[in-house]
Amino acid sequence: MEHGSFRNDTHASFTLAEEDHTLGNALRYVLCQDPRVTTATYNIQHPSLERVSIQVQTTGDPAREVFRDGCQELMLMNRHVRTVFDKAVAKFKVEEAARTKNAEEELKKQRDLFESMDIESN
Repeated sequence: MEHGSFRNDTHASFTLAEEDHTLGNALRYVLCQDPRVTTATYNIQHPSLERVSIQVQTTGDPAREVFRDGCQELMLMNRHVRTVFDKAVAKFKVEEAARTKNAEEELKKQRDLFESMDIESN
């Protein structure tokens, strides 16, 4: 939901339902990186309310457009993080499988060596 001014579209407030500090702070950070933004803040009226309010003031561009661009930029960043994470997990699983296989082979060699020893003849 957007709360803005009909006279000046360079600043507006946006309310996001069922969100908290995680999205509010991330979106504020992304918006502050945009050179078109002079001010970007967020607040949560009360801890029991699942609603974050984000305020945006721009240098001249419509705040709605800048806010939308910030949301898209955050989605791209999240997509990148997810891709890197998924690749790291896949790599870890392959490496872990190789380590497990090597450990099992080493254990088998030790068992075979132990079984080949004739302990009772001594």
